Amino acid sequence: MPVTTDRPTPMDQAAGLRQMFAKAQTRFVPVVSNPHLVFGGVLLERLCTALGELNLHTLVVDASERAAEPAELARFDLAEGLERLSAQVSYLSARGLPLRFVDAGGSTQNFLAAVADAAPFADVVLLHAPASDLARMFAHRAPGVDAPRAVLLCDERPEAVTHAYAALKLLATRCGVMVHDLLLAAMPQSQRAALVADRLAQCADDFLGAVLHDFVCIDPAEAAADAPSDALRRLVAELLPAAWLQLPSGAPLDSGFDTLMHTRAAALPSLHRAPVMN
Repeated sequence: MPVTTDRPTPMDQAAGLRQMFAKAQTRFVPVVSNPHLVFGGVLLERLCTALGELNLHTLVVDASERAAEPAELARFDLAEGLERLSAQVSYLSARGLPLRFVDAGGSTQNFLAAVADAAPFADVVLLHAPASDLARMFAHRAPGVDAPRAVLLCDERPEAVTHAYAALKLLATRCGVMVHDLLLAAMPQSQRAALVADRLAQCADDFLGAVLHDFVCIDPAEAAADAPSDALRRLVAELLPAAWLQLPSGAPLDSGFDTLMHTRAAALPSLHRAPVMN
C-alpha cells in the first residue's frame, strides 16, 4: 500500500538556493542512458524543468549511444560544443569525448574537470552516458569521497528493463555506485510501472546489495514546459545533495548546501509515495 508522509507547509527556498550555488562548485549527476528507451529525451527534459524551478542552470552532457557526433572543435575545446537551449538549460553533444580524457589508470575523471571549466555557469551537469563510461568517471575516488547517486532511465518494455538492471549491476560492481533513482516512462493509468520498479529494487537488493532509493513515473505525453509533479520535485531535492561535487584536493563537502536541500525536501507537501520495496 502507498505510504502517506506528513510534511510541514512548503517554504520558499529560492533565495537561499541562489546564494548557495553562487559559491558552490558544479554538481554532477550521472544519468544512465538506455538505448532501448523511446522517450529518453522526455525524461531528461522533465529533470531539467524540475531543476529550473530551483533557479539552477542545467547543462546536459549527452555522451549516450544515440547522441549526435560532437562539434569538430569540441574535440579540442569542450566550450566550442556548448549550445544554449534556454535561459536555464544548455547542451553538449559529447559522444566519445570522455575517452579523450582517459589517464594511465583508465579513469576519465579529468573529463568532469574539463566540463566544469568549459561551463562555469552550470550549477548542475546531467551526465547522460552508458554505465561503462560513467564507471570510468567515478570509479577512482579519493579516500572518504562517496560515490554519487545515479539516475536510471527505463520504460515498461522487457528490453529496457533488462538494460537498466545490467547498468545498475555494472555501476555497483565496477565503481561502487550502490544507490540509484529511477525515472520510468509510463502512462498515468499503467498498472505495470510499480511492478517494474519493485522488480528492479528486489533484484538490486538480493543480488548486489544495492538500493533503488526512489522512482518516479513520467507521462511521455508531458510537455517540457509542464510543471513537474511533486514526486519529481522530491526526487530532485533529495538527489542534489548526493551529486558529485568537483572539489579541491582534500576539501570538505558543502554541508550547508546539504542541510538546505534536506530542509527543502522536508518542506514539500504531503505525498502519496509508493514504496519501492515490498
